[in-house]
Parts: sequence; structure tokens; C-alpha cells
Amino acid sequence: MAHRDPPGIIAPHIPADAYRRAEATGQPVVIVVHTTDQSGRPLRHYLFPLVIAGAGVVGVFGLVAAFLALLDFAAHTAIAIGSVVGPVGIGGITLRLARPKR
Repeated sequence: MAHRDPPGIIAPHIPADAYRRAEATGQPVVIVVHTTDQSGRPLRHYLFPLVIAGAGVVGVFGLVAAFLALLDFAAHTAIAIGSVVGPVGIGGITLRLARPKR
């Protein structure tokens, strides 16, 4: 496991001989820190909204597919009931739900 220092600590350790030499001679201790700054935003800043939008699109597609399946089921049910029942009459008005078989 790599050792991680809290942010803000430039040099967690200065060797004792370098510190004593700098203290005796009055020379400053120069600490060189090699870092690479990112030139743009990290990929996760762009990836997170795309994942959320993709999940929303998949959810809408699923909702539309379920609605169309429900309409298909309702249409087939109405056709099956209409073909079995025959004409339906209410108060003297007769509706023929399906054509008679010849």
C-alpha cells in the first residue's frame, strides 16, 4: 500500500545530514517536487452525466415498450372477446363487434 501524505505537506522528511549541513552553513534546503498538473477536466466529470442520461434513455425505452405491449395485449383481448360474444345490445342499439363467420 502506497504511503499517502495529507495535502499541503511538501516534504514529509528531510534527511538529517542535509538539515544539519544547511543549519551549519546557512544555505537553504531546496526541495524539488515533481508533479504533473492535469490540463483539463478529468474524464469522470464528463462520464457521470452521460451515464445518468443513458440510464434515463434506457428507462424511457423500457416504458414505451411496456406501454406498447399493454396496448397489444388489450387489442388482442378485445378481439377475442368480440369474436366469442357476438353482437352486443344496449337499449335497442346493437353493436356488432366482429363480422359473422360464413
